Amino acid sequence: MTEPVPSVTVDLRPIFAARSHLGFAAGANAVNSLTLLSLVRTLEPDTSLVVLDWQHQMYRFWPHRFACLPDPQWQTEVFPTGDYYIFLTEDMSTGTFGHPWEKTLCVFGEPLVSSLVPLLTSWPPTKRSNQ
Repeated sequence: MTEPVPSVTVDLRPIFAARSHLGFAAGANAVNSLTLLSLVRTLEPDTSLVVLDWQHQMYRFWPHRFACLPDPQWQTEVFPTGDYYIFLTEDMSTGTFGHPWEKTLCVFGEPLVSSLVPLLTSWPPTKRSNQ
């Protein structure tokens, strides 16, 4: 994948290297939750994303609706736990690309880069920055 401008790729290896399943689950859940928080903060309430998971059918994801569910269960997580996961706005300008083999999450497009990257890189490091 050619990473767009602007984008920042976060190194998720510290989460994958957790000493326990609980540590891994907490890290993966934090990435998913922080991403949802940033999507809700940066996108208009009626904005949907296209979610691509190479092994499954694509679908639409409404962050604001999902955030209001009493017990939200991710159909496809942002955190790449085995497949490539892409969350993408319709105009393809903003989203995330989870790379399971590289163990990274590429965050791209303003204002998602400005909102999500500072939250994520306070603990897993930045692998690449394309700004």
